[in-house]
Amino acid sequence: MKPLTWALGAVMALGLAAGSAQAADTTLRISLQLPLTSHLGQNLQLFKEEVEKNSNGDIAVEIYDSAQLYKDNEVPAAVGSGSIEMGVASLTRYVGDIPAVDVFYQPFLFDTEEKVRKAVAKGSPVRGPLDEAIAETGSTVLWWQAYGGSIMLSNGAPLKTPDDLKGKKVRVFGKTLGDFVTVAGGAPTLISGSEQYLAYQRGTVDAGMTGVSGVKSRKLWEVMDTITVTNNADIEFIVVVNTDFWNSLPDEHKKIIEAAALKAEADVRDRMSQIEAEAYEISKQNGMTVYTPTEEEMAAWKSVSQPVYENFVEKAGPLGKQVLEAAQKF
Repeated sequence: MKPLTWALGAVMALGLAAGSAQAADTTLRISLQLPLTSHLGQNLQLFKEEVEKNSNGDIAVEIYDSAQLYKDNEVPAAVGSGSIEMGVASLTRYVGDIPAVDVFYQPFLFDTEEKVRKAVAKGSPVRGPLDEAIAETGSTVLWWQAYGGSIMLSNGAPLKTPDDLKGKKVRVFGKTLGDFVTVAGGAPTLISGSEQYLAYQRGTVDAGMTGVSGVKSRKLWEVMDTITVTNNADIEFIVVVNTDFWNSLPDEHKKIIEAAALKAEADVRDRMSQIEAEAYEISKQNGMTVYTPTEEEMAAWKSVSQPVYENFVEKAGPLGKQVLEAAQKF
């Protein structure tokens, strides 16, 4: 059970927003774990503006950011059950039901923007089957939100090779990332994005993985001083809507929402390189060291990765094998 204070806070948050939505025929509440100032938050803001403008106010969109209603790992169940209409979750949060989603965390599989774009294109042989599988959890995928490549955070020195990770406790945000840390000699700890700042501050972990845009939005330079640019995985978030709720909407409303989702998806994907570049620059301005491994050092990271692939194929079943083989052809 959640603490009473959490429940009261959620009720108050919903109550405060209800007044603004009373005039609308349809209200979309969206749960987001990141701050509204993050690029995912701004992407939702773009969606909100498009929907409300093109529906002439018939559809209201309410964004509950910074995990004030649900943490990232709670979003799939909350949306799937209909507790909230919409939510944003890291794709890997569906790994319990659909192990194949972690194809995006296979080490260095999506090592160019071209490969990422092919994989995440709507209806692609990688994304298409995953969207269909997610639909079986009670949620419909509206759009994917780019979050960039996975980087490593540490204090005092960069993590140049797997040797530098040995014996360290490492914050991860997915099972497969944990497997990668394990084969490199570290000890993975699964920690939600909204809780990682405290984990670094308190020394719960020695190092961590995240997207560089998250360093900016969460001001992680206050608790960590070094970024190692490994880009060992492609981080994707998805925006999902409860399927029963979606099916109950008038076709006119669906078209407006789908058009806004399409615009939001293209906008964040096209700006991702710029978003990352700005995040690296701001991190440097706030005192962080940004280290890019040499070719030899990257080869050392890649050389330890093969067991991660083998474990994925074993656990992800036919769907995992299908999407991995499709991705390897890009």
